[in-house]
Amino acid sequence: MTDQTPVEVTNLDRYGFPALPWSRPRDLLAASPTRSDITFFLGTVRPDGRPHTAGVGAVWLDGDLYVTSGPATRKARNLSANSACTISVRLEGIDLVLEGEVSRVTDQPTLEQVAQLYREGGWPAEVQGDAFTAPFSAPSAGPPPWHLYRFTFHTAFGVATAEPNGATRWRFDR
Repeated sequence: MTDQTPVEVTNLDRYGFPALPWSRPRDLLAASPTRSDITFFLGTVRPDGRPHTAGVGAVWLDGDLYVTSGPATRKARNLSANSACTISVRLEGIDLVLEGEVSRVTDQPTLEQVAQLYREGGWPAEVQGDAFTAPFSAPSAGPPPWHLYRFTFHTAFGVATAEPNGATRWRFDR
């Protein structure tokens, strides 16, 4: 997926600031797709409807975020039952919440591209079959192999934490 243009922009600010441009969070995500000092949080829904959130290492590639998880983890089991989810992140000067869906990635070219991004960020991921392996991963990822998921979002909310201030919702036609 390539970077997209919002089809709807809603100014959510109550203090008179203009709507934020989508380029602000998009450019931050694209500029450092592998920064290990940024924590992303994946929000999923359990089969009984209760929420679940887990910190994940995410990378940005061509307008989508990618995350990994072992197939037996709570987040992976939740995504298997319901692919709708959120990803939240605090970027420099803006908090961002993205709403969308994941799909499992098994094609070799994408697996190789994303593994390279993870390696550039310090995680020595290697493609093995249709998943990743490495000497280590986050304890919450479960044991290898780790599946790769593409997160495609349709709505984003941004709240600026630095000037220029503002709060905005962007909707995308995806």
